[in-house]
Amino acid sequence: MKVLIAGTGFAGQGHADAFRAAGADVVGIVGRTPHVVQDVAAKMGIPFAGCDWQEALETCQPDIVSIATPGGAHYTPIKQAIAFGCHVFCDKPMTDDSATAIELNALAQAKGVKTAYAASFRYAPSVLHAKRLVAAGTIGEPTEVECISHFNLEREIPFGWSHRKEDGGGRLNNNFTHTLSIVASVVGEKILNIIGEVRDDLGRAPIVEGVHNFATRRDFIPKDLNDPALKWGISDVEWSYTVMAQLESPLAEKPVSVLFKHGGLVPRFHDDHIVFYGTKGAIYIKGHYGSGQLFHYGDDKTWRDLPLPADIAAEVPDVAGETEQCWHTLARLFVRDIRGEATEPYPTFAEGSQYQQIIDLIRKNDNWTDVSGLA
Repeated sequence: MKVLIAGTGFAGQGHADAFRAAGADVVGIVGRTPHVVQDVAAKMGIPFAGCDWQEALETCQPDIVSIATPGGAHYTPIKQAIAFGCHVFCDKPMTDDSATAIELNALAQAKGVKTAYAASFRYAPSVLHAKRLVAAGTIGEPTEVECISHFNLEREIPFGWSHRKEDGGGRLNNNFTHTLSIVASVVGEKILNIIGEVRDDLGRAPIVEGVHNFATRRDFIPKDLNDPALKWGISDVEWSYTVMAQLESPLAEKPVSVLFKHGGLVPRFHDDHIVFYGTKGAIYIKGHYGSGQLFHYGDDKTWRDLPLPADIAAEVPDVAGETEQCWHTLARLFVRDIRGEATEPYPTFAEGSQYQQIIDLIRKNDNWTDVSGLA
């Protein structure tokens, strides 16, 4: 099974490793900068390297394309790949707005190709553990969920795609997508209601040349921010959000209430965490995106850390980094499904387009009720 990768940075290289581990053959990689894509292809032993996506499709004849570029650069290559008959693995966000996401989902369904949407931290080991515990009734009926995170991003990070709505930036696209997917995987996939607000606390960021890899952008923070020659880009997207949701759960009579709170620029005092509360107890997962230790609160009224079950631990991909581990798991499921092997359901463009619609609704910021005139 042949795979063509779009994107040469952290995600592109991570996707390539994930598909190779799943038994596929990475035959090509495409990037925007010739010398960068050539260097990455040489380093990773990928035969084809280029900057023209349509040419790459025709030359490589891939079965699967893997989209690992910023969200604003997803629409055209995905549309071309679907027309070419390729199965599509796409990192979050699916696109930069709901209209294009809906269109791509419809095109994929009409063409009969399979899709995977990599809001993939639902495959973090402690999240899989929590899903099993909640399904087994360990906390009774789930009642509410709390997702708290503080990214503590340096304000001086070089201006780039993450600052621009049209490029797929913003913390809803790149943080909320993961936490929503986590909660849905544990308590139930049907999202009933949503309300929220967003805030841009940044304003501007320095423009710096030469940043090609999202993971290393901190290395390019200017040493002198007062340099009069320094140019600045203007942010037009959210860095913080507060969202409340209600999800239907097959494990509970009433809808499950969920709080998603994220501060992109504020300092972290307590650990990020996700908590699942129920009628008979609670499950607390320490760390961002549920990546840390799991604790259970039960009949003895104390919090106890629970070891990861042996079968879940055995399935954790043997690679460094939580993000990379989750890509490996989803790529493995995707390849198995394409081969016709039995596999559990995984997020597709149906979820990707739904999440994009939800993000557009939250970004309207029109949920406030004016009470200033009340006595």
